[in-house]
Amino acid sequence: MKEYFFHKLSVKLVVVSSIILILILIANTYITIRFLKKDLYEVYQEGVVNLSDIIKSSTRYSMLLNKRNDIYEIIRTVGNEPGVKRVRIYNKQGVISYSSDSTEIGKFVDIKSEACIACHGGGNPKKSLEINEGIRVFNYSEDERVIGMINPIQNEPDCYSADCHAHEKGKEILGVLDVMTSMKKADETVSSGEKSIIINSILIIIILASVSGFYIYYMVNRPLAKFKEGITELGKGNWNHRIHIKSKNEFGVIAHQFNDMSKKLSTAYEEIKSWSETLNEKVEQKTNELKNVYHQIIQMEKLASLGKLSATVAHELNNPLEGILTYSKLIAKKLKAEDEFKYKELIKHLNLISDESARCGRIVKDLLLFSHSGDEEMTECNLANILEKCIALINHHLEINNVELVKNIGNNNIKIRCNSQKIQQGLMSVMINAIESMSGNAGGKIELSLTEEKNSAIIRIRDYGSGITEKDLPHIFDPFYTTKEAISGTGLGLSVVYGIVSAHHGKIEVENTSNKGTTFKITLPFDLNKNKNGKT
Repeated sequence: MKEYFFHKLSVKLVVVSSIILILILIANTYITIRFLKKDLYEVYQEGVVNLSDIIKSSTRYSMLLNKRNDIYEIIRTVGNEPGVKRVRIYNKQGVISYSSDSTEIGKFVDIKSEACIACHGGGNPKKSLEINEGIRVFNYSEDERVIGMINPIQNEPDCYSADCHAHEKGKEILGVLDVMTSMKKADETVSSGEKSIIINSILIIIILASVSGFYIYYMVNRPLAKFKEGITELGKGNWNHRIHIKSKNEFGVIAHQFNDMSKKLSTAYEEIKSWSETLNEKVEQKTNELKNVYHQIIQMEKLASLGKLSATVAHELNNPLEGILTYSKLIAKKLKAEDEFKYKELIKHLNLISDESARCGRIVKDLLLFSHSGDEEMTECNLANILEKCIALINHHLEINNVELVKNIGNNNIKIRCNSQKIQQGLMSVMINAIESMSGNAGGKIELSLTEEKNSAIIRIRDYGSGITEKDLPHIFDPFYTTKEAISGTGLGLSVVYGIVSAHHGKIEVENTSNKGTTFKITLPFDLNKNKNGKT
């Protein structure tokens, strides 16, 4: 648990930011204290320089008049001021001539002492000092430091020309004024400032660390905890879990994407579950569909075989029919020559046999032509003649199903360039479908019309059957789609019709349909280069 706590991103952020803050505040504290010490040192340095100059100026007149008591009093008075530790005047020989401490007057000063080392530190005494060279800081006692100022007393013209105590003109230095002031308050100020700055820095660190920790916890740790919980829930299979973060920052964007991903995973899981639960049903359904397709293919093969057999039978029937027709006409001719009146009824029957045999011959001939594969050659054909051939071939089908055919052919001379056999095949397929749509009714009616519109021939085939449902309507021209039982339909009739009409650059469509019937509209252009659409 402890290791996990330190591996948290929020803890790492707080620790790193706190360390950086501590280092910045340490550097700031060090620089601040250093500048504080420097500023205080400069203040005290300026103070001791000013004090030294004041004492030097104050005692100058008394020294010129050699009034030693005045000099003693001035030095004693200044030496008793708060913060002034000692004021001394040495002569050139190093003897203390004046001092705020009367016990050391007349004593020699060690040349290696703090007061002398500024001038005598290099061996040969210096004749002049810079201000910084005459100032020194040293420990006066164990708990106190002082700052001292060595101020040389120059041999000015007033000194060596005075009547009271003239000095030799060649001497440059007459003595040294040594002033020492305490730095105890400065050290106390620095120490107090250090403590105050350190305490303030610690407080700032604690406050900023707390604020940043709270901010990081609220803005980073809580969202991350929600993301962790969300991922854990997804791992458990709870696809409906959502992360509720309303922020518009990066976490809000990630939460939105996470929720979107969860939603898609939930949908995918439900689909997989549904597929898994209904797999057997779907497999069985597809198996049945394949069986239906297989049965349809078998039915197609049967129809193809039956077509070939029908063509063969029609071809074989053609010769006997021709014989019957020939002999019936021959007998009728002989009977007419022998006694037409006597054999009137017999001749009538023979003529009927001849007519029916001729009609059967024409039907057989049309069947042979229809069953013939033919070629793709386009020729100019009369649509009315094609429709008549179709009607002749399905006439028996109409009679069996008790369906009335109403023709409305306005123009018997509408011609188009087409493959007559394929157009006949397509029209017969549509009409047979129309008959079968009414097979459950007691009779029915089909209306067949041929008109001319613009540059196209329009064929309408209307039945009065049950119509086409909305579910089936978009698929009626798809291959193998059928609403009939597998044994009675292959689903290829209208698909083949659509292919034939499209090959002629025409269009087949359901003009209207309802429970009272359906109307198919077939448009065939006179010019094959126009109207290249198929179904609509």
